[in-house]
Amino acid sequence: MRLLVYNIRYATGTGPAFHFPVPGAGYLRTRRRTLDDITDFVRAEDPDLVGLIEVDTGSIRSQRINQAEYIAERIGHYTTYECKYGATSIHHRVPILRNQGNAILAAPRVHGERFHYFSTGIKRLIIEIELEDVCVFLVHLSLKYRHRQEQLRHLHDLIAHAAKPVVVAGDFNTFSGTNELFLFMRATGLRNANEAGLRSFPAGQPRFELDFVLVDPRIRVTQFRIPDVRLSDHRPIVCDFEVLQ
Repeated sequence: MRLLVYNIRYATGTGPAFHFPVPGAGYLRTRRRTLDDITDFVRAEDPDLVGLIEVDTGSIRSQRINQAEYIAERIGHYTTYECKYGATSIHHRVPILRNQGNAILAAPRVHGERFHYFSTGIKRLIIEIELEDVCVFLVHLSLKYRHRQEQLRHLHDLIAHAAKPVVVAGDFNTFSGTNELFLFMRATGLRNANEAGLRSFPAGQPRFELDFVLVDPRIRVTQFRIPDVRLSDHRPIVCDFEVLQ
């Protein structure tokens, strides 16, 4: 099975234009060309499962295009998505912010999907999706260290109740890399599929290992790579794996 994980930053693109006329101005606009380039890249990788971080589900910024559905339709996948903020968050009442979410795209052999929310941090969504022989959790952890540690403890409890081998993937925002995840991985038994410590952020000259695929001991990783793709501020990660019988 091939898993592709990509923080696409709402398909807002990169480069000097992102910060014109003021720093961060690019967050307020998207380009169809960027979305199409991301879609073409995902299609070319031919993944069985796609975890998308930072998708716009249809705000004025994306010209009302739901980016998760747009990509899924063009690669022939099922998709499930949700706003990344907690159900009681004030962000649900703010234009653009209420359409900021995460998504999983998969072939239509999905048995169940569940949305969980961390009790701390601004970005709280956990998407859980159950396939025939594996359970996948997609996360986007907090930028604050204390909140991340509390979120990892919550995630540990969810994993403990999973009935199948587990994959946890997403943008962990761990600027110290696996050092910060050591106790979490020891407690859950998960290991980092990225054995070489390849880095994914920033896309131009990666210095940090922020994006992870953590796998259960019952899963064998056959290939892990980070393509040199610069359509977002993160590079995508691609992991091929098989569940051991």
